[in-house]
Amino acid sequence: MRYSYISPRKKSAITQEMQLLLMFFSITVFMLFLTSSFLFFKDYRFQAQKEIIWEKKEQLSLDVAQMQEHITFIQKEEALAHKVFMQNSVLKDSITNLFDLIPERITISEANLLKNGLIIYGITPNKDVYNFMLQAPLRSIFHKTYSSFYPYENGWLRFVSTNYIDEEEESFHAR
Repeated sequence: MRYSYISPRKKSAITQEMQLLLMFFSITVFMLFLTSSFLFFKDYRFQAQKEIIWEKKEQLSLDVAQMQEHITFIQKEEALAHKVFMQNSVLKDSITNLFDLIPERITISEANLLKNGLIIYGITPNKDVYNFMLQAPLRSIFHKTYSSFYPYENGWLRFVSTNYIDEEEESFHAR
């Protein structure tokens, strides 16, 4: 007995529409899987690069600190060099002025510069030449001047002139 005019077809649970839907769904899941894998890989690489950058940053911080210490050391050395240069310039000028102060008739054999004074050893023809030509300028420069004379072989006099600047008055005038 037959109730239908067409022959029956095979029925399947997966129709062509369902196959198409499953294919699009599987492609979408596969693309999501690839995208998440790519993002996890990039995140891992960014984390690794971040750690490297932090290490470099810490090393650079240490290098900057060392450079700052080195710069401070160089600045101190430069200040010290400048101070020594200035002291040498002052000393050079003082020595030049001292030799300009000595008259031609007096011979200096030794001069010792002290922190607050000067000791001069030399030969003079007589006390008057020493007193008028050397001691007068020394008295105008120094606060205390002492001279000692000793006879020399040829009739001239050896002298020792000790000259001091009072430090208390020097600090008072510096104010």
